[in-house]
Amino acid sequence: MPFVTTTDGVDIFYKDWNPDPAARPVVMSHGWPLNSDSWEAQQMALADAGFRAIAHDRRGHGRSTQVWDGNDMDHYADDLAALIEALDLRDAILVGFSTGGGEVTRYIGRHGTARVSGLVLVSAVPPFMLQTADNPGGVPIGVFDGIRAGSLADRSQLYRDLADGPFFGNNRDGVDIAQGTRDAFWRQGLQAGHKNAYDSIAAFSATDMRNDLAKVDVPTLIIHGDDDQVVPIDVGGRKSAAIVPGARIKEYPGAPHGITDTHKDELSADLIAFARGEAVGEPVAAEAVTA
Repeated sequence: MPFVTTTDGVDIFYKDWNPDPAARPVVMSHGWPLNSDSWEAQQMALADAGFRAIAHDRRGHGRSTQVWDGNDMDHYADDLAALIEALDLRDAILVGFSTGGGEVTRYIGRHGTARVSGLVLVSAVPPFMLQTADNPGGVPIGVFDGIRAGSLADRSQLYRDLADGPFFGNNRDGVDIAQGTRDAFWRQGLQAGHKNAYDSIAAFSATDMRNDLAKVDVPTLIIHGDDDQVVPIDVGGRKSAAIVPGARIKEYPGAPHGITDTHKDELSADLIAFARGEAVGEPVAAEAVTA
């Protein structure tokens, strides 16, 4: 299996589909507590469309090394940089789902856009999830403390509860997400190291990425469901769109957090269109940027 080893000795597993050096690379960062398998629908669609589709397992998740330390957004971003540099990727489009959206955003904040030509944030955690004095619209820390408590008490059941409820919107009237889809979330979650997944709760909730977003200087598309119960659109997508100059946003009506599965065909089509340089979504109003 292909791995890249980071400077601190972590083996990062990755999938490189349609590894044509002439094909434009699209690099996908997954959500918590998942791994690169969660991107398989989009990765296949992008590779079939002629793009070089790359997805990796974050440190401590999936097939990558379960390290004790470094389960934070800075290390995630630096691991992504190690992958991009090892494969010598140029003109890459970075796509981040949920926690992966924080990873790609922090990558730009720390490493710039010399190798990057586009950014897509999908149901993503930036700019800053946690409610604080200067972020009063964020999510109260008690919510994340509850996730931590559930992880320590019985993380297998925690993942079941998330998959059966808010992640896919299966708790909404009239919604019945396939058992296999929910089981895949649970399976991937249990592939992550216990310590790694636990630490990552702080990484995705308490990392302030407002300054990172302000450094984005490449075409940016933000995709978010307006019924996201995990990263509410007013906490995530709409606020990020207001920070990134020239960003476009596409809201999926009634969509939950896990749109990589529930809206996989629409999402794949939007990613392909964006990668081809087509306009997707709506430009952010000037008044939103200055609000």
